[in-house]
Amino acid sequence: MSLPFTSRLNHFLLLISVASLLAGGISYLLTAPDLARLLWLAGVIPVLVALLHDSVRSLLQRKAGVDVLALLSILLAISLGEIPTAAVIGLMLASGRTLEDYATAQAQREMTALLQHAPRYAHRFESGEWHKIDIKAIAPGDRLLVRNGEVVPADGNLLSEATLNESTLTGESLPVKRAAGEPLQSGAINADQAFEMLATANSEHSTFAGIVQLMRQAQQQQSPSARLADRYALLFVPLTLIIALFAWLISHDLTRVLAVLVVATPCPLILAVPVAIVSGMSSCARRGVLVKGGAALERLAQADTLFFDKTGTLTGGHARLAVIQTSAGIKADNVLWLAASLEQASNHVLAESVVGAAREHSIALALPQHIEESPGAGISGDIAGHHVVVGSYAYVSSQAIPAPWSPLFLQRLGYEGASGVFVGMDGMMVGALQLVDKLRLDTPRALRRMSLAGMRRIVMLTGDRKDIANTLGTQLGVTEVLAEQTPADKLAAIRQARDHGIVIMVGDGVNDAPALAAADVGVAMGARGAAAAAEAADVVLQVDRLDRLVEALFMARRARRIAAQSVIAGMGMSIVAMLAAAFGHLPPITGALLQEVIDVAVILNALRARQPPPAAASQMSQQDAAALSAEHRELESLLGQVAQLADRLPDLPGPQAVAELNALYQALNEQLLPHERQEDHELYPQLARKLGGDDPMAAMSGTHREIFRITRLLDCLIGDLPAEGPSPQAVQELQRLLYGLDAILHLHFSQEEELYHSLSSQG
Repeated sequence: MSLPFTSRLNHFLLLISVASLLAGGISYLLTAPDLARLLWLAGVIPVLVALLHDSVRSLLQRKAGVDVLALLSILLAISLGEIPTAAVIGLMLASGRTLEDYATAQAQREMTALLQHAPRYAHRFESGEWHKIDIKAIAPGDRLLVRNGEVVPADGNLLSEATLNESTLTGESLPVKRAAGEPLQSGAINADQAFEMLATANSEHSTFAGIVQLMRQAQQQQSPSARLADRYALLFVPLTLIIALFAWLISHDLTRVLAVLVVATPCPLILAVPVAIVSGMSSCARRGVLVKGGAALERLAQADTLFFDKTGTLTGGHARLAVIQTSAGIKADNVLWLAASLEQASNHVLAESVVGAAREHSIALALPQHIEESPGAGISGDIAGHHVVVGSYAYVSSQAIPAPWSPLFLQRLGYEGASGVFVGMDGMMVGALQLVDKLRLDTPRALRRMSLAGMRRIVMLTGDRKDIANTLGTQLGVTEVLAEQTPADKLAAIRQARDHGIVIMVGDGVNDAPALAAADVGVAMGARGAAAAAEAADVVLQVDRLDRLVEALFMARRARRIAAQSVIAGMGMSIVAMLAAAFGHLPPITGALLQEVIDVAVILNALRARQPPPAAASQMSQQDAAALSAEHRELESLLGQVAQLADRLPDLPGPQAVAELNALYQALNEQLLPHERQEDHELYPQLARKLGGDDPMAAMSGTHREIFRITRLLDCLIGDLPAEGPSPQAVQELQRLLYGLDAILHLHFSQEEELYHSLSSQG
């Protein structure tokens, strides 16, 4: 990849400065002083022309740059006949510009590497063979092959198991295993054997294409020519000229004036701030957070008010299957099989949830044919000889006869704030799936860390009803809930909040775009989200995890702090050197060399912003966390049986009640209790050692003891039941224990899921 013109020019200036200084020095030693002066001057002229060009451009753009100090120092050195000093100043300036290029390139290495990562071709299955095609030829529904080491060319769903390196998308360095049926994002690298996939989008509308486009925009917005530190020149340039004037007044020696100008050239201001800010942007990019420009990073570091859209931001945006409704004579698994088989070819957000639910139920899916999709409404196609239609009630009912249960099902969806996916087959509505958008595992901890970071106001925005919104807001502990919000309402709330602080707005949908654009810092969740939201945002989270925004906040503050440290230290050292030069204690050439040392020190300090914060010692592998989460999912059905039996217990015949109670306790004893004991005796001690402290897992172990106590009471009570069934008083006691067990198990599982997710995502 060729260097940009500015970098090539700076390399040329450095080369000619070094060559002329060396050639002049050799000529001087060979007793040819006139030739030496000409050679030194030849090396200074190109630097002088470049400085003059930059200064004129700054004036035309009405910017106050510190390049004027460098221009004055060289002109004064030449006018005083200090040609060797001018040559050293030229070398110092050229090396400073080259050093800045190097530091900037290092700072944005992660962003540049991403742009070089884009795939150019794919392998598509056609007429019984694999054909190499241009990536632009990919269409939804294409069957693609991704070989070892190749980049996934388009978004889609896996048709076979795969091991992927997703570091360019998520910032996670370890490869992850994905099972057949899981959604797949373009940009990931195949880290193992070749696998097949079904495309759900063409390359231009896939995740990685969006990330690359946004990255190019970010690079364009933080070009080195637009130095963020120029605003400081309004103070520093006059200060330098005042010290230079002071040197003249006390000595009437222009050499001292020259020395003052030399040690102020080039000022650390033009080096420290852009390097530190770009380093912070690069550090964010490494963790899957794209910041569009240095100004956005600075605003992020200063923000004190946080607004969130609920759906897809606080909640996962990836609903989980809760209920399968079926028509008479239709099995639930068949409804899920039809829906998931067809949804493999859809890019709708609910499609991933449906396919994921089928995978969790170990349902083998069929390949759809003759696919037609109405974006936002539904999809139709042929599955195993049947014409299937899947989507919203309005879409499916327009092509299939509605079922008698559909009005009540729609009513229940409204009460619970859930989503529904209806399924029609051969002209009849055969079932529906109720999907619930659960809270993200990282959300509670992310909001707590935001509060600890000094966010004085955290506001949840949602279009949901007030009762649903207030319940979630209370659960999360946000400072304010604004429900039933239209896009216009969100926009008004953001504008009002900006009068009292710097506002961050986080969203992921088209209706969030106006609010994202109005906020001081707009944050779009997931580069795969709505293009309008990502385009309007200042920050894009390439992975749908809210805790990455917290990391970006801390990295932005660290970068800004390091930039300020570098500026203060650099200016302080330069001012001390200028005063020394004003009193005649620092000759021009010595001052030039000293300023070069200051520049190098400032840049090295600014590059510290590129390093991420030290990783916490308390980590567990993603594989271990995934295994524990899988165990919890296996126990979910058992947890559901506890409350269901408590509900039905008063209406059950006595002998049946005894039988079901015994069956439930046997399942608890064989599945739940061994799981809890294993965690208490093996897992918790390991986590305690990693977390540190006296007994960090005490509260979680206490929950285990309560679970053991309740199940022991259940065992005793069930064991004492007569064959004819429990008495009314025993039924009440059993219900009390079952409801208590249900509540504590759901709370405990939720706490563990958050803990495991937190520990596995800190690397």
